[in-house]
Amino acid sequence: FFLHMYMQTYKSYKMENKPIFPTEEVTLPSKGLIYPKDNPLSKGVLEMKYMTAKEEDILTNQSYIKNGTVIDKLLKSLIITPIDYNDIIVGDKNAIMIAARVLGYGKDYTFDLDGEDHTVDLTEIKDKELKEKDLLSKGQNEFEFTLPTTKKAITFKILTHGDERKIENEIKGIKKVKKNESPEQSTRLKHMILSVDGDTERKTIREFVDTQLLARDARALRQYIKEIQPDVDLLFDIETEAGEKEVRVPIGITFFWPDSEL
Repeated sequence: FFLHMYMQTYKSYKMENKPIFPTEEVTLPSKGLIYPKDNPLSKGVLEMKYMTAKEEDILTNQSYIKNGTVIDKLLKSLIITPIDYNDIIVGDKNAIMIAARVLGYGKDYTFDLDGEDHTVDLTEIKDKELKEKDLLSKGQNEFEFTLPTTKKAITFKILTHGDERKIENEIKGIKKVKKNESPEQSTRLKHMILSVDGDTERKTIREFVDTQLLARDARALRQYIKEIQPDVDLLFDIETEAGEKEVRVPIGITFFWPDSEL
């Protein structure tokens, strides 16, 4: 994982009337290619400070824990680079979260799998980097895909933190009106798709997802997005009684609370 962390352990962060913090530079899986040139994230790196008692207060804030904002509050507190947090794509945010855990509690993460404790070295986590060739244009969050069955040409974007919050709120609103509805997949696609055969009207896109997008095409699109979107690779080989096994490292309640009874 330190392939995307440049060690600057005692680099100082100084601001008027504020203390000095040791910081690190964290590289992003997107390499910044997905952000406009005038966005600080386009540099492909951002600066983070080490955790202090202030951040531990955030992690134990019961209000933040209950409303599901505790990790976002933590990361916002740790990021030094002046960015709009809503601009961060999900894969880059995952890399920042892993870096925050390493800076706060060290590289070793122990988790339970089938009743056995396993420890992995989080610094060995590798980035699944964005390939510039997959972008329609550098500095623009837009990709293209032709649906295999209907042959319709679509463009789509990788979701940002801000998009995820909008989707979450929209789904909550739908469920209040239609309690038995489960619109997660279709709602996400409505926010990801930018055009259908060149038509960028939001009304057209929403109607297309609801009435014309075949299940097999939707599945192919989701698979393609999974293949090309930048992220961190959480797959590890671990030793079990049955031999070596590849598992996805679970990011559970103990990830940021290693000594917690939660």
